[in-house]
Amino acid sequence: AALELIDKEEVDAIIGPQTSKQARFVIDVGQKAQVPVISYSATSPSLSPTQNPFFVRIALDDSTQAKAITAIVQAYGWHEVILIYEDTEYGSDLIPYLAHEFQQVDIRVSSRFSISPNDSKFRILKKLNKVMAMQTRVIVVHMSSSFGSKFFFLAKDVAMISEGYVWIITDGLSSLLDPMGVKDIGSMQGVLGIRPYIPQSKGLKNFKRKWKSRIHSSSTKLNIFGYWAYDTIWALAKAVEMIPQESSSVNGENHHRNTSQFPVIKVSKRGKMILNGLLKTKFKGLSGDFSLVGGQLQASTFEIINVIDNEEKVIGYWTLENGLTRKPDKAKNGKSMSKYELKPPIWPGNTKDIPRGWTTPIGGKKLKIAVPHKPGFEAYLKVARDPYTKEFIITGFSHDVFEEALALLPFPVPHKLIPFSIGPNAGTYDVLLSYVKNQTYDAAVGDITNLANRSQYVDFTLPYLQSDVSMVVKIKDDESNNMWIFLKPLSWDLWLTTGVAFVCTGLVVWILEHRINNEFRGSAHQQVGTVFWFSFSILVFAHREKIINNLSKFVLIIWIFVVLILTQSYTASLASMLTVQHLQPTIIDIDELKKNGDFVGYETGSFVKDLLVKQLDFDESKLRDYGTAEEFDKALSKGSQNGGVGAIFGARHCVELFLAKYCDKYMIVGPTYNTDGLGFAFPRGSRLVHNISRAILSVIENKSTMDAMEHKYFSHQKACQTNKRTTISSSSLGLYSFGGLFIITAVASVSSLIIYCTKFLQSHWTTIQTVHHDSSFWSKISELVKHFYDQSLYPLPATNSTLQSVEALHDVENEGVDTVVIVGNVSSSNL
Repeated sequence: AALELIDKEEVDAIIGPQTSKQARFVIDVGQKAQVPVISYSATSPSLSPTQNPFFVRIALDDSTQAKAITAIVQAYGWHEVILIYEDTEYGSDLIPYLAHEFQQVDIRVSSRFSISPNDSKFRILKKLNKVMAMQTRVIVVHMSSSFGSKFFFLAKDVAMISEGYVWIITDGLSSLLDPMGVKDIGSMQGVLGIRPYIPQSKGLKNFKRKWKSRIHSSSTKLNIFGYWAYDTIWALAKAVEMIPQESSSVNGENHHRNTSQFPVIKVSKRGKMILNGLLKTKFKGLSGDFSLVGGQLQASTFEIINVIDNEEKVIGYWTLENGLTRKPDKAKNGKSMSKYELKPPIWPGNTKDIPRGWTTPIGGKKLKIAVPHKPGFEAYLKVARDPYTKEFIITGFSHDVFEEALALLPFPVPHKLIPFSIGPNAGTYDVLLSYVKNQTYDAAVGDITNLANRSQYVDFTLPYLQSDVSMVVKIKDDESNNMWIFLKPLSWDLWLTTGVAFVCTGLVVWILEHRINNEFRGSAHQQVGTVFWFSFSILVFAHREKIINNLSKFVLIIWIFVVLILTQSYTASLASMLTVQHLQPTIIDIDELKKNGDFVGYETGSFVKDLLVKQLDFDESKLRDYGTAEEFDKALSKGSQNGGVGAIFGARHCVELFLAKYCDKYMIVGPTYNTDGLGFAFPRGSRLVHNISRAILSVIENKSTMDAMEHKYFSHQKACQTNKRTTISSSSLGLYSFGGLFIITAVASVSSLIIYCTKFLQSHWTTIQTVHHDSSFWSKISELVKHFYDQSLYPLPATNSTLQSVEALHDVENEGVDTVVIVGNVSSSNL
């Protein structure tokens, strides 16, 4: 027909055909004849105007609805969908676009089912039964209206249009619901669909009125394809008007093809001009603003419909800019993906309750999940057997976290918990994980530590509990009864530095006061005694000597401040030692364990043994394994010399349970050895890992849920605040803490000595030079020292002689003293 139109009728444009399959052939003919092929219903994404320049699509590409459908699924929180599509070019071309959009938002396409329009009723029912056997209940259907009505009629017959199911149809069905009969629409109750939004306008209302009253009064409502067809005619007419009247229709050039197909195709001269006119045409049509971009209409807004009571009702809209919204022209800040932007739909089964999107599959296989069975630390996992049914009863914190996580998954996980014995004559955690690796078990759930070497052959979920390895040792007896405890507050280097500072400060004050203060004179023994007495009497502020020199006062101000801080710190530390129980370990670190040759304990079957041997270099012959907290206590109480151990190494969750029971006897010391925490193990590549990890995050972030589980399993344990200490440091105050104070004291003392000596040299060096001008330098220095020490040279005023008083005052002024109290009877006439 297309060849005849071009060859005989010499047409310059072709409108149609209706299906994508037909359009593919006509497009090829139009390309050769340079005649634009205009379609308002060939929506397959594989027909691209960019690859076929003479193809114009006055319709929406099917792929434009993929984002809108994905937004609906995402809004209701469904994570898996089933795709059912018509096994034609129209049906299959959309599926890759849908799958891609679902993948972008982490929605899994669990299955795809293609159904041919030529399939018998039996074959269609067989595929529907396969869908029913699956756990996913969110189904996206992409079919033509004629085949879709038949499909949903069969789905209703097998009770799949019922509560729990979610059906979403593409615009191929939802745009053509009106022509269907009541019986067909009745089989689609509760179905959601999307279709292009047609904005209401005055022109559209007038056209509908004319259509109903004059043209086709018996027909149903027009659909989107009718509006696009009407706009196509208008667009083509406007494009033809742009062509000069004198232009001929067909020139003499021919396209020669293989005679087995068609011998000659005439080339249109005006076809290309019409194409250019179409691409430039813009106007307000029945379907909205008409404008072609890349040779086709561009998606702007989709409306979301819900089939209720044999008719479709609009419950919201979707736009690329705003996402989901109740009004098509409402501008928003950002894109919304919330279901609350839509009106509440009626779901299959005539219910308003939002379907979960999944159910327990019919005849589905249960996962075999192994749980560690060991005698100790049952707060995390306890395995018991019902005396009547002989079934295993599994409880514990780890078990409850796992069950809480499963409850949050968007699909069911049928499973059976199988105990796996851990012990000296049974397996280990590593053996358990090896069974998960070879898929003897589908997963392992319990207090399983995530380690780097384990993650090489199994996949772990995110940790539900942080854990590391700590060393537990016995606590020393209280040292408060030690007769030498008064020396403990200060370290030995601080004691020594403090004593030296006392003596040096006394010596500095003696130098500054000796020449002008009688209380710092006397025999050599008296002066040495004065230095030591004055130094240490300051400690309790019991010194009786008067201070005259200002430099001495400056030194003493600094030193008294230092003494005050030292005494207060000493008092506080000693009081703490005498009144507060200090927990001191019998063993400080691993090096001490190795040096003493002590035995070391660990939890039976755990990874700690490998850590001790491979990382901490312990001799394997020095290791002993224990299974319960009571065994830990017994071994530590005996000690390494009496058949026990010197320390226990264990994961934090076990250590905390042990210390909660024996907190007054043991403590944690030394560094901790980090792990990635406790998680659940699955075979490599399991799709459950990601889903359960996300669910675990939700569980541990739910404070009320976690508090309830912790109260259930750990509230009976004895609180022990001292267990929070993980490292032990010296309780003595060290020199470094007071280093700044001693530096300030030293600077003050040295500065005062420098100033004093400078003044002394200035006042006496000239005299020495004059009297002993022939002596050597060291002789002069010796004379200065004698002059400084000689007490008879500079007596303080003690007589009534005016001359002595004046000389004494003169000497005192030279020493830098501001005020002197003269003891003795000095009359005013003498002064």
